[in-house]
Formats: sequence, structure tokens, C-alpha cells
Amino acid sequence: MARHSPRDTHGESHNVHNAGWLRAAVLGANDGLISTSGLVVGMAAAGVELRTLLLTAAAGLTAGAFSMAAGEYVSVSSQVDVEKADRAVEERELAEQPKSELQELTSIYQRRGLTPELAAQVARELTQHDALQAHLRDELGITDHNVARPAQAALASAGAFVAGALLPILVVLLYRGPGLTTALTASTLVLLGVLGAVAAKLGGAPIGRGAVRVIFWGALAMGASALIGKVFGTGAVV
Repeated sequence: MARHSPRDTHGESHNVHNAGWLRAAVLGANDGLISTSGLVVGMAAAGVELRTLLLTAAAGLTAGAFSMAAGEYVSVSSQVDVEKADRAVEERELAEQPKSELQELTSIYQRRGLTPELAAQVARELTQHDALQAHLRDELGITDHNVARPAQAALASAGAFVAGALLPILVVLLYRGPGLTTALTASTLVLLGVLGAVAAKLGGAPIGRGAVRVIFWGALAMGASALIGKVFGTGAVV
């Protein structure tokens, strides 16, 4: 039988540890890429000049980055408020009803499969070690891995949005030829597929599925933007 070293036993890496920052970063990059590319594609299909395209992209990047940061900060701050309120409730109940709280913890472990005797023993020992943390973790599901961090989420979202929004700006600056809308749409969909695949890989999900779903929605956004630009634009083809 093969022997496992302590490093093998305890060196596991779980995808759940990446959930918070990964969600914010992927959402930010996808939003930055799709929304900014959509703006530029629509304006390009309308036949506007280069300066207007760049101004549109820059405005979309700036407004979108601040919007993502503010949205994430407010959302995660609300989660922090909920966690603080729950913590205060548990502290009060532990101080006022220690026996009831011990029984509650025992019941939780019984429902998870422990025998009544073992559940009671585990509950007592964890209560002696750190009663509040035991209740936060096992009753409410609040752990160090999923604790809300508003500033981290806001910065990750804003930074990822800017990174995603840079692609359409670079395409507009560097591309010199016919069919700008086609070039921009194609490059956007390729990068969306890469982002979807990377996110799926980091999250432990099938890579193909992650790529296809973001490409699908990106294609819809690009198509709708180009159609609006054609219908309501100057009629020139860029």
C-alpha cells in the first residue's frame, strides 16, 4: 500500500477558496468586454468617426468600472452587515442561553450523522474551545473562506472590468482595414471564450460549457448592438 506524506494529506487545494474573488473578477472582465465592445460595435456600425469610437469606449470603460466597483461594494457591504448582525445574535444567545445553544449544536451534529453521544461530546469540546466560532461555522455557515470583503470585491470588479474593456479600445486603435465591426466582434468572442474556459477551469467546471455560455451571450450582445447601429446610424459601413 502506498504511503502518503503529511504534505500529500494536508496539501489539498479546493476551488471554493477562490469563489469570492473569482466571481467578482470574472463578472467584471466579462461585463467590461461585452459592454464596451457592444458600445463600440454599435457606434462603428452606425458609421461614426474614429475619435467618436474612442470617446465612446473610454466613457464606457470609466463609467462601467466605477459602476461595477460601487455595485460590488454596496452588495458585499450588505452581506457584511448581515454577518455582523448574526454574530451579535449568537453572542447574546450564548451569554443568555448557553444550555440551549449547546443543545442546538448537538442537534446539528446529530443531523449530520453523528450518534447522540458523539454529537454531545463534539458540541461540548467545540463550545469549550470557541463557542462563537462553532455556531457561526456550523449553524450559520460563516467561515474564514467565505467571509465578505467589500473592498476586495470592489477592486477586483473594477480592475477586471478595465482589463476586459481594454480589448475594444486596442482593436479600434490598431485595426486599419475594412470590416471593423466584424474584427471587433470576432476578437471579443474569442476572448470571451478564453475567459469562460479559464473561469470554468479555476472553478472546477467543464471548460467547454464555461466557454460556450459566455460566447452565446456575447454574440447576442454584439448582434443586437450592430443591428441598432445599422438601423439608427448614418448608414455608412465601417
